[in-house]
Amino acid sequence: MHVNAKKMAFLGLLLAICEILLVLSKVIDVSTLFFLAAASFCTGIAVREYGISMGFGFFLASEILGLILAPDKLYCVTYGIMAFYIWGSDAVWNKMTKKDANKNWTKQFWIVKYVLFNIMYIPAVLFLPQLFYSGTYHTGVKIALIAAGQIILFVFDKAYCYFQSAIWGKYRKFLEK
Repeated sequence: MHVNAKKMAFLGLLLAICEILLVLSKVIDVSTLFFLAAASFCTGIAVREYGISMGFGFFLASEILGLILAPDKLYCVTYGIMAFYIWGSDAVWNKMTKKDANKNWTKQFWIVKYVLFNIMYIPAVLFLPQLFYSGTYHTGVKIALIAAGQIILFVFDKAYCYFQSAIWGKYRKFLEK
């Protein structure tokens, strides 16, 4: 019971940080994607520290609270895609390594991550164009956005991996389990 209270307290504080970052994404417009990505990294922390199910609960709580608190609701969609991608990729990695921990899963893992991302990203480009582009929206713009999304995914994923290993790796030792 004592351990569960610590988990809930930590996840509550993490949720507060996540929501502050979501609000800051609208307040400081020049760094919108940075703050949305940083908020989605909180989902990764929840998954890495307490597992897939607690991470999904954190994702749902952050998305619902974000829809209530965030000044721009469209940013919650972008945040939701980023956070769900992180949750999904961590879930896939856990499932792959449980099956065979000695196998090199890197190639298959990247394929699954790109498929997961594109399942969310391509419909967003096609059906929610105002998330990405405010001008006239024709086929060339759609193709450019889809191609740019693949590059952005690579950069986002590398930033997330760096955050987990270098930044969170240093500070997680202060978290007593």
